Amino acid sequence: MAEIVLNVEVREAVGTGAARAARRAGHVPGVLYGGAQAPVAISVRANEFRKALYTGKLLGHLVTLKYGKETQPVIAKDVQMHPVTDEPWHFDLYRVDAHQLIKIAVPVHFRNQEESPGIKRGGTLNIVLHEVELMAPADQIPEELVFDLTGLEIGDTIRVGDLTLPAGISAATGGEAVVATVAGTSAQASEDAAEDDAAAEGGEA
Repeated sequence: MAEIVLNVEVREAVGTGAARAARRAGHVPGVLYGGAQAPVAISVRANEFRKALYTGKLLGHLVTLKYGKETQPVIAKDVQMHPVTDEPWHFDLYRVDAHQLIKIAVPVHFRNQEESPGIKRGGTLNIVLHEVELMAPADQIPEELVFDLTGLEIGDTIRVGDLTLPAGISAATGGEAVVATVAGTSAQASEDAAEDDAAAEGGEA
């Protein structure tokens, strides 16, 4: 069940002037897309929209759109912010079925950096993908994907296929796509080479 309900009003007019009028009236203008129906110009009261946005559970999550007594599940795909005031300026919603498989980008986070021997030795976690596209039921979109860095050494690579995904959810990108690497500095590389040479010489002795 969606945690956020957006009470929308239908905007009769479209275009820049109509959007500006909606903002003057204290609303955030938006558009409802998707499904077999035509796009519909809508708006939400600005204070209600801000409250929903700042929960962190609006974008990329299943949301209930309410218009009068009618409700329907939607996905909030995009929110544009004003470049100066940083206030919500426009949004896009997409009609979905609650159990429909959709492609959605989900953030990747990393934990236990202190348990990575490579990072302890001066290595750096270089993140290539901050988000990974998944195919997930609209009502089961994960908040995040978490990768445990425990045991990773310098030179190790984390790929999409290494991520643990919830049941019923798959990666929309190839499993070989690089998510992050543990990279060493040039000084660390020189130190490792010296250690390898010393080990080789010890073996010969």
